[in-house]
Amino acid sequence: MKTILFSLPGNEELTELMATKMDAEVGKATLRKFPDGESYTRILSDVNDKCVVLVCTLHEPDEKLLPLYFLSHTAKSLGAMCTCLVAPYLAYMRQDKVFNEGEGVTSGFFGKLISGFADSITTVDPHLHRISSLGEVYQIPNKVIHAADAISEWIKENIENPVLIGPDSESEQWVSEVAKNAGAPFIVLQKVRHGDRDVEVSVPDVDIYKDATPILVDDIISTARTMIETVQHLKKAGMKPPICVGIHAVFSGNAYQDLLDSGVEKIVTCNTIPHSSNGIDLSDIMAKEVKKLMHHI
Repeated sequence: MKTILFSLPGNEELTELMATKMDAEVGKATLRKFPDGESYTRILSDVNDKCVVLVCTLHEPDEKLLPLYFLSHTAKSLGAMCTCLVAPYLAYMRQDKVFNEGEGVTSGFFGKLISGFADSITTVDPHLHRISSLGEVYQIPNKVIHAADAISEWIKENIENPVLIGPDSESEQWVSEVAKNAGAPFIVLQKVRHGDRDVEVSVPDVDIYKDATPILVDDIISTARTMIETVQHLKKAGMKPPICVGIHAVFSGNAYQDLLDSGVEKIVTCNTIPHSSNGIDLSDIMAKEVKKLMHHI
């Protein structure tokens, strides 16, 4: 089956990388707005009897959804065998239950919507908090890619004498996995409660790691508040300026600049959301997994 990849605006670089690794062509399409704000979609490449891969990270998703929907249906109307969505960052995963009366479980609604126009979905480390698998939300073949190995590899290749830092006990499992694969030690910050309002955060074994480079790892860097707080604790403990590593560069508002200003040495993210901090390329594993998924459609 021939494969053709289409990039939705902003995803061109990742699409080119994936196409090279999949030995596939990059399709041409016109996506624009009419003066009244409605979306216009035209596919200029031949998609007949081909598997169409739509590459669109779903950060700030509302504007992206209709062009994606129209592109998928247009491809099918032109004879495409299937439309496979690659959404490295997957939105609407947080509202996975009713927190307040009158709310809807939007993760389920969003999953139903995408399952209605795509034949498969591939994503990277979605926010599966109370959901045990993506299949609970998406009724189509799906693949969740984990970035931990790629992050470990990057640490091994780029950092001498690293020590991974977990900001709290909740992060221990995730940080320990990255540390193990990177062959590096890790420590988790400890909270000591002296009273209701008096909580001290300590860095265990700080003397052993005074000369090490601290690496803060998180899946989503959104407001960056947790990382900024952790940076202050490491400073107070006399450690070197840390390197912050994130999977998804959401960076809402001034979060990126605030984190830079907090005294970090460097910020590095995976290329799931296009950003100047992207330094860890996941296109290889994405290309492999999309190819595998095609056989299940």
